[in-house]
Amino acid sequence: LRPDGIHILAGSGQPVRAVVLPGRDAQRDVLFVPLAGDEIAGLVPDHFLEELPVALARLETDGRLIYANRAARQLLGERAEPGVNISDLIEGLGRSIRERLSDTSKGRALGRSEVARGTADGQEIFLQVAFTRTVLDGAPSLLAVLSDATELKTLEAQFVQSQKMQAVGQLAGGVAHDFNNLLTAINGHCDLLLMRHDVADTEHGDLMQIRQNANRAAALVRQLLAFSRKQTLRPTIISLQDTLSELTHLLNRLLTEKVTLRIEHGPDLNPVRVDERQFEQVIMNLVVNARDAMPRGGEVRISTRNEHLDRDLHRDRAVVLPGDYVVVEVADSGTGIPKDKLAKIFEPFYTTKQVGEGTGLGLSTAYGIVKQTGGFIFVDSPPGQGAVFTIYLPAYEKTAVAPPPPEAEIRRPRDLSGRGLVLLVEDEDAVRSFAARALQLRGYTVMEAGSGEEALEILKDESLNVDIMVSDVIMPGLDGPAWVREARRTRPEAKVVFVSGYAEDAFVGGDSGIPDASFLPKPFTLPELTQKVKEMLEA
Repeated sequence: LRPDGIHILAGSGQPVRAVVLPGRDAQRDVLFVPLAGDEIAGLVPDHFLEELPVALARLETDGRLIYANRAARQLLGERAEPGVNISDLIEGLGRSIRERLSDTSKGRALGRSEVARGTADGQEIFLQVAFTRTVLDGAPSLLAVLSDATELKTLEAQFVQSQKMQAVGQLAGGVAHDFNNLLTAINGHCDLLLMRHDVADTEHGDLMQIRQNANRAAALVRQLLAFSRKQTLRPTIISLQDTLSELTHLLNRLLTEKVTLRIEHGPDLNPVRVDERQFEQVIMNLVVNARDAMPRGGEVRISTRNEHLDRDLHRDRAVVLPGDYVVVEVADSGTGIPKDKLAKIFEPFYTTKQVGEGTGLGLSTAYGIVKQTGGFIFVDSPPGQGAVFTIYLPAYEKTAVAPPPPEAEIRRPRDLSGRGLVLLVEDEDAVRSFAARALQLRGYTVMEAGSGEEALEILKDESLNVDIMVSDVIMPGLDGPAWVREARRTRPEAKVVFVSGYAEDAFVGGDSGIPDASFLPKPFTLPELTQKVKEMLEA
């Protein structure tokens, strides 16, 4: 109830002012006067606005604060006092706040919501802000409606960043593929030259230097692929001590000059059965995360040890069953992770870094790989003592499967010569030239094709008895799986070997329709190629 009447809504929903006219005793006349839209907000008293969960602020037409309710003060910060201009508290991301205030005062863009950036209590926040006109005590004024858009804006920025990093990953994969072709040609022709030079020749040492450096380049390309590929796990029995030793050079390159790397291994470390490249990706993600947590420098420590659990280990809603495990810890000497953020640390897109410094996918990717491997990953972060990521990997039981790779290596055929007709399909001339010569030197008859279409033309000759088809995967036109699938309709007995710098699972077995195909990763050497062909023909 106000001196000028009672405010009610008409049946149509139109606000009206019920004006009580003076009269004697109970006899009074009531006059209903419709309200204009810009008068409505001015009718609500400030003490009523104070408790509303919606952030509202009354403004002069030039933007100076008249009143901000509790929710608005929480968003705008301690400086949100009467007389302070709202343009000093928030910054428009597109148009300036002063321009928006001017438009609203003139009746343009009323109620349009736009995002602005502000600083509340030292933290950057984003606000969804809408302005509209109102009347307060008969004078024109403005009303601002605010809502917190920080989470939405952060998620949007992280999504854009993740798309950028996905594009970078695809670019890295493409570059790695091209480098693998170059390295295959370099290694291959180097092998051909080595066959014509005795160890005592001076050129032999030069050729070995070329080959060794090409192998080093190939190792770097494999690490590059670890950033970009996401493949179905292909577990092998590995020694974490050897894997981490080979990875040390790349890890040191990932760290800044102010950050040192220390690796410690426990005695008699058990082997584990993991996908080695995926495990490398996990370690690199954790090391990069540790590096970013120490902008002023520090130490990253990677340690390994055996651990036997006699009973269930309950941690973070996970249960680690009793048994033997190999534990890997990646620790940093940074300031640690706030307790309220630990629960979300493995969530996709979640990051504590500034936009442009992280995708929010590194730790979630590490978590997914470890879980797919059958392991567990946990994080501890005592206040002010840095973060420690602990990985539990099931120890490999030596009696559970066939003997480890070194014994299998001994049983591989030593005589790599053979007989048979090989259809070699490769769009890179240098790689095809080396591969053809390598197979011919071992006794095979080789027919070459530079594309899948050319290979199918060759196979139209029914008199050709092709024993094995060796094909690149990524080619213009028909790719490897496409033309092989077509060729197998008429030659189902022909063996198939795919060569590629990409992951095997994308084209061998699964949905490709080529279940018996074998795979040789690029870059490969002369012995590796001839050995793979002989193994397939003798299988």
